[in-house]
Amino acid sequence: MVRTIMRLLGFGPSVNFRQLVLEGAIILDVRSAPEYAEGHIGGAINIPVEQLRQNLRSLLDKQAVIIACCTNGKKSWYAKNLLDATGYQHVYNGGSWTRLQRRLIQ
Repeated sequence: MVRTIMRLLGFGPSVNFRQLVLEGAIILDVRSAPEYAEGHIGGAINIPVEQLRQNLRSLLDKQAVIIACCTNGKKSWYAKNLLDATGYQHVYNGGSWTRLQRRLIQ
Protein backbone atom coordinates (compact mmCIF):
# COMPACT_ATOMS: atom_id res chain seq x y z
CA MET A 1 0.00 0.00 0.00
CA VAL A 2 2.80 2.41 0.88
CA ARG A 3 4.50 1.71 -2.47
CA THR A 4 1.29 2.48 -4.33
CA ILE A 5 0.84 5.78 -2.52
CA MET A 6 4.48 6.70 -3.10
CA ARG A 7 4.18 5.84 -6.81
CA LEU A 8 1.02 7.97 -7.10
CA LEU A 9 2.91 10.86 -5.56
CA GLY A 10 5.71 10.43 -8.09
CA PHE A 11 8.17 8.74 -5.75
CA GLY A 12 9.29 5.41 -7.05
CA PRO A 13 12.60 3.63 -7.17
CA SER A 14 15.60 5.88 -6.60
CA VAL A 15 16.27 8.06 -9.63
CA ASN A 16 19.70 9.42 -10.49
CA PHE A 17 18.57 12.91 -11.53
CA ARG A 18 22.15 14.04 -12.03
CA GLN A 19 22.74 11.31 -14.61
CA LEU A 20 19.45 12.12 -16.36
CA VAL A 21 20.47 15.78 -16.67
CA LEU A 22 23.93 14.82 -17.93
CA GLU A 23 22.15 12.77 -20.60
CA GLY A 24 20.03 15.75 -21.66
CA ALA A 25 16.94 15.72 -19.44
CA ILE A 26 14.80 18.86 -19.43
CA ILE A 27 14.24 20.48 -16.05
CA LEU A 28 10.74 21.94 -15.97
CA ASP A 29 10.17 24.44 -13.17
CA VAL A 30 6.42 24.82 -12.70
CA ARG A 31 6.47 27.65 -10.16
CA SER A 32 5.16 31.12 -10.92
CA ALA A 33 7.40 33.53 -12.85
CA PRO A 34 8.13 35.64 -9.73
CA GLU A 35 9.11 32.52 -7.75
CA TYR A 36 11.33 31.38 -10.62
CA ALA A 37 12.96 34.83 -10.82
CA GLU A 38 13.89 34.59 -7.12
CA GLY A 39 16.01 31.52 -7.84
CA HIS A 40 16.06 28.45 -10.05
CA ILE A 41 18.23 25.69 -11.45
CA GLY A 42 20.34 26.94 -14.33
CA GLY A 43 18.92 25.92 -17.69
CA ALA A 44 15.49 25.09 -16.30
CA ILE A 45 12.43 25.92 -18.39
CA ASN A 46 9.77 27.86 -16.50
CA ILE A 47 6.16 27.10 -17.32
CA PRO A 48 3.86 27.78 -14.36
CA VAL A 49 1.72 24.75 -13.62
CA GLU A 50 -1.44 26.80 -14.18
CA GLN A 51 -0.28 27.47 -17.75
CA LEU A 52 1.21 24.07 -18.53
CA ARG A 53 -1.75 22.59 -20.41
CA GLN A 54 -1.87 25.62 -22.73
CA ASN A 55 1.89 25.53 -23.31
CA LEU A 56 2.53 21.88 -24.10
CA ARG A 57 3.78 23.00 -27.52
CA SER A 58 6.90 24.19 -25.69
CA LEU A 59 7.63 20.54 -24.95
CA LEU A 60 7.34 19.03 -28.41
CA ASP A 61 9.23 15.78 -27.89
CA LYS A 62 7.03 13.37 -25.96
CA GLN A 63 10.01 11.00 -25.71
CA ALA A 64 12.22 13.57 -23.96
CA VAL A 65 13.15 13.00 -20.34
CA ILE A 66 11.50 15.71 -18.23
CA ILE A 67 12.11 16.40 -14.55
CA ALA A 68 9.42 18.63 -13.05
CA CYS A 69 10.21 20.68 -9.95
CA CYS A 70 8.55 23.38 -7.85
CA THR A 71 8.67 24.66 -4.28
CA ASN A 72 7.71 21.54 -2.35
CA GLY A 73 6.69 18.84 -4.82
CA LYS A 74 2.94 19.42 -5.03
CA LYS A 75 2.85 21.37 -8.29
CA SER A 76 5.51 19.14 -9.83
CA TRP A 77 3.41 16.10 -8.90
CA TYR A 78 0.46 17.66 -10.74
CA ALA A 79 2.68 18.53 -13.72
CA LYS A 80 4.04 14.98 -13.90
CA ASN A 81 0.53 13.54 -13.91
CA LEU A 82 -0.66 16.01 -16.54
CA LEU A 83 2.29 15.22 -18.80
CA ASP A 84 1.84 11.47 -18.27
CA ALA A 85 -1.84 11.78 -19.18
CA THR A 86 -1.04 13.67 -22.38
CA GLY A 87 1.40 11.08 -23.68
CA TYR A 88 4.82 12.12 -22.39
CA GLN A 89 6.78 8.94 -21.77
CA HIS A 90 9.63 9.83 -19.39
CA VAL A 91 8.49 12.32 -16.76
CA TYR A 92 9.82 12.47 -13.20
CA ASN A 93 8.73 14.45 -10.18
CA GLY A 94 11.92 16.08 -8.95
CA GLY A 95 10.07 17.67 -6.02
CA SER A 96 11.52 20.79 -4.48
CA TRP A 97 13.79 22.71 -6.83
CA THR A 98 16.29 23.43 -4.04
CA ARG A 99 16.52 19.77 -3.09
CA LEU A 100 16.79 18.78 -6.75
CA GLN A 101 19.57 21.33 -7.24
CA ARG A 102 21.52 19.81 -4.33
CA ARG A 103 21.08 16.35 -5.83
CA LEU A 104 22.41 17.57 -9.17
CA ILE A 105 25.69 18.86 -7.74
CA GLN A 106 26.48 15.89 -5.48
